[in-house]
Amino acid sequence: MFQHHALRQISSDVPLRISMDRTLRVKVIDACGLTCTFCHNEGTPVSADNPGRRSVPFASAGRSGRTSIYLGSNGARFLSAPVIPDESFRTALARLREALGFDEVHLTGGEPTLHPRLAQIITLARSAGYTTSVTSNGENGARSLPECARAGLDHANFSIFGTTSEELAQVQGDRCRSRQRATRKIEALEQSLRLATSLGIGVRANIVIPNHSHIPRVHRLLERYSPQVSVRVLTSLADGNASLGAVDVLLDQLDAEPEEVRLIAGTSGFRMGYRLPDGQRLVVKHIRPLRLPETCTRCPLNNSTDCQEGYYGVRLYRDPEGVFHVGVCIQRMDLCLPVEEFVASEICAEVRKVREQDLHELQALAA
Repeated sequence: MFQHHALRQISSDVPLRISMDRTLRVKVIDACGLTCTFCHNEGTPVSADNPGRRSVPFASAGRSGRTSIYLGSNGARFLSAPVIPDESFRTALARLREALGFDEVHLTGGEPTLHPRLAQIITLARSAGYTTSVTSNGENGARSLPECARAGLDHANFSIFGTTSEELAQVQGDRCRSRQRATRKIEALEQSLRLATSLGIGVRANIVIPNHSHIPRVHRLLERYSPQVSVRVLTSLADGNASLGAVDVLLDQLDAEPEEVRLIAGTSGFRMGYRLPDGQRLVVKHIRPLRLPETCTRCPLNNSTDCQEGYYGVRLYRDPEGVFHVGVCIQRMDLCLPVEEFVASEICAEVRKVREQDLHELQALAA
């Protein structure tokens, strides 16, 4: 359970907080104005590069310049379409809440703020008994966030890929490495950060570190935004040990002292909080090797090299025909099932079982 290298380095006197995963991740739109080289696009093909296609094979590259890093091998069988805040969406949320006890909807994309009805989606989710959060690159926050705040958006996780146009361009595909374009995106992000804070939305800044060359970006991010904004460092799934090693170097450079470990039963993602010498705080998000006992064991990717995310949680997608699909792995999109099939499936039962078992084991280890 505690085989992750970061956990092995933590002293036993560091507080350990344990909770259970109750978050449903919903891909509300595929469109995005960035072309990040490490993007997994929630496992689905880039819709703009597959116009009119309804079945495999889907194009893995096209005019958009965007990427979906697992598409070539994950068995994706559908394109994602924008979620519509209608009764079919409400029914999907209700069925999954009933089956798995979810109480938070985390809205993803693409870029969710490009969805013209995002606030209505938030309103519907809240009326269905969910709190709401969103991950955004901030490119459309000025237009979208005020209405989202009025609808009841609780938190916004802003993905920050650079504090300067040069840094942002560094992690973009060849087609979108224009410094002028990157400057506009940086300005839009900073406006979104300020606006979200002023609107009372909880704000977090997420930054991915693929390798050592990206470490200076975190230093500049801390200088610019902390302590006003909670800064979270994420490892890059696509870069494996190079990313993990870069995080270790960063923490050493910052003289960071571990302050808290947050483990979430039923998901591979966990967070480690650090205190810096000047009093600032930094959170590093890691992946631990959690697996579904049957589905993952049978998977050909079930080894320490090929399986990069483990069992991270449940995701909800809508296809162009209006069918909602539930997925449990962005590297195995062939496991996706329509909502009604999923809630009656062995996979759904496995999710319930692994959450309870993981919670019991984590609590025992923490005792």
